[in-house]
Amino acid sequence: MTAAGAGVALALALTGCGGSGDDGRSSAPSSAAEEFGVVTIAEDGVQEVTLRTQDDFVFTPDRFTVAPGEVRLTVVNAAEEMTHNLEFDEGAGPEPIGAGIDFLAPGQEMTIDFTVTVPGDHPFTCTFHTRQGQVGTMTVRG
Repeated sequence: MTAAGAGVALALALTGCGGSGDDGRSSAPSSAAEEFGVVTIAEDGVQEVTLRTQDDFVFTPDRFTVAPGEVRLTVVNAAEEMTHNLEFDEGAGPEPIGAGIDFLAPGQEMTIDFTVTVPGDHPFTCTFHTRQGQVGTMTVRG
């Protein structure tokens, strides 16, 4: 599969359940990008949010806000060359403690489930690229 074909397949996978009617052609990447960081509620009541990372040392978006409760976080690595991870800073953040993604190869995506109960800002980082500023914040409403 070519890189372009993989990108279209990824966009279709991300928008396939959204019912947007998008056929995955030229407008798919922009409509999929608009969905990054949007917190939705799944049928099972879990808050869902998707972040993207790529070869530019940023999480897109780098901030999102959830209510206390269960969260399902998906990280999509749209990078062509770089591996990434996502680790929450130690403290009163997600439970279980240590919830995160250890390794995310280019083109890979991974989903984790965790619970948050403590209101406030909970920083996260790609520990491979902290020096390059690849950090973000999950805010839990009070």
